[in-house]
Amino acid sequence: MSSPSDIEDRDTASATEANGASGEHPKETLSVTDNRTGRSYEIPITDGTVRALDFRAIRVAEDDFGLMTYDPAFMNTASCRSSITYLDGTNGVLEYRGYPIEQLADHSTYLEVAYLLIHGELPTATQLETWRHEITTHTFVHENIKEFLGGFRHNAHPMGMLLGATAALSTFYPDANDIDDAENRDIQTIRMISKMPTLAAFAYRHAQGQPYVYPDNDLTYSGNFLNMMYKMTELKYEPDPRLERALDILFILHADHEQNCSTSAVRSIGSSKVDPYSAIAGGIGALYGPLHGGANEAVLRMLRKIEHRDNIPAFVKGVKAGEERLMGFGHRVYKNYDPRARIIKAAAEDVFEVTGRNPLLDIAVELEHIALEDEYFIERKLYPNVDFYSGLIYQAMRLPVAMFPVMFAIGRTSGWIAQWREMVEDAEQKISRPRQIYTGERSRDYVPIDQR
Repeated sequence: MSSPSDIEDRDTASATEANGASGEHPKETLSVTDNRTGRSYEIPITDGTVRALDFRAIRVAEDDFGLMTYDPAFMNTASCRSSITYLDGTNGVLEYRGYPIEQLADHSTYLEVAYLLIHGELPTATQLETWRHEITTHTFVHENIKEFLGGFRHNAHPMGMLLGATAALSTFYPDANDIDDAENRDIQTIRMISKMPTLAAFAYRHAQGQPYVYPDNDLTYSGNFLNMMYKMTELKYEPDPRLERALDILFILHADHEQNCSTSAVRSIGSSKVDPYSAIAGGIGALYGPLHGGANEAVLRMLRKIEHRDNIPAFVKGVKAGEERLMGFGHRVYKNYDPRARIIKAAAEDVFEVTGRNPLLDIAVELEHIALEDEYFIERKLYPNVDFYSGLIYQAMRLPVAMFPVMFAIGRTSGWIAQWREMVEDAEQKISRPRQIYTGERSRDYVPIDQR
C-alpha cells in the first residue's frame, strides 16, 4: 500500500495518459506504453531530460506505488540544474560559467576563478581587489585549531586531519547555521576558501613533525600556501614565481568538475540545511577515497613499476592482456582528451625547470605517445586525464603522496562552496532521499533464540 506521502508525491507527476487525453500534447514528449495494462502515457521532455517522478503516474492499480527508475551510481540521472560548470566529455570541453578552462588557466588566477564560480561573472579590478583582501585577511585560524590538530597521531593521514578540522570549523562559527541569510553565506564562503590552505599546510607540518607556520598576508593565495608548507628559519619566505604559478593553475583545474562524487556529497549533505563546513567536510570525505582523490597516486606507482622507457612496450602488452592496469587514462565522463591534461602537462615542464627533471616524466610522455597512436586505446577512448601528470608535479614539489588529495581539496573548495550556494538557493531542491528496490525477506515471524 502507498503511504499518504507517496500518494502526494505521485499526484505531482506531470505525465498524462495518452488514452482519452484531450488537447494537443507538447512537441517534446516521450510516448510510453505499459504492456502490463495496455495504457499509453506522454511524458514531457525538457532540455533533453525526462523527470523521473513523471513515471510515478505509470501504475497497474490505484494503490500501486508507481514506476520507479533504477540508476546505480547515477550513470544517467541528473540530480540538479546548475549554471556553474559545463562539461562535454565527448568533445573534451570544460567551461566554468561559460569560460573555456584553457583561457582561464592561461590568463586568470585561482582567486579570480573562485570569484567567477561563486558569483557567476568575472570580477572587475575593484571587485577582485576587495575579494583578495577579504580572503587574505581571513587566512588565520583560531589558536584552538592548533590544539585540535595536535591531538592527531604523528602519522595521521593529512586528509583525515583536514576532514576533521574542516568539520570542527562549524563549532567555531555557529552563525554558519543561518544558511538562508545571503550575507551570512558570503561570510562563510570567504572563511572557507581562505582557511582551507591554512588547515592543509598545518596538517602537512604536523605529519613532518615541524612547527606550524602562520599565514603571510603579503603573499598571494598560492604563494602563502607554499610559505606555510616550506618556510623554515628564513625571516621572509620568497616563493619561486614558477612554482607559485604552477600551483595556481593546478587549483584552477581542480576548482570544479560538475556533479562528481564529492560535489554530489556536498549537495546531498547540504540538502539537510546543515552548515557549509559540515557539508564540505563530507565532500573531503568523498575525495579521500582512492577512486576519486587518489588516482594520481596510482599513476606514480604505475610509472615507478615501469621504471624505464624501454619497459613500456612490455607494459602496454600486459595492459592489453589484462595483466596490467593503465592508470591516469580514461574517465567516467571524458571520451576524449581531458582538456586539463594538456594544461597540466605544460605546467609540469615549468615546475621541473625549478626542481630538476623527474625521470618519470619521460616515461609518462612516451607512454602517452604510444597510447594515443595505438588502436587498442583509441577504440576504447582511453586518453590521458588530469591525474596523469598532477602527481608528478606534486612529487617534484617534495610533497608526500598522502598530501596529493589534500592539494585537490584546496582547489575544489571554491567549486564545492559554489555548488552548495546554488543548491541552497534552488527552490526545486529538497532533502536528498534516494529510493531503493527492496530485495530482502518479507513478513517473517520472530523465532525465539532457543528455537533457532
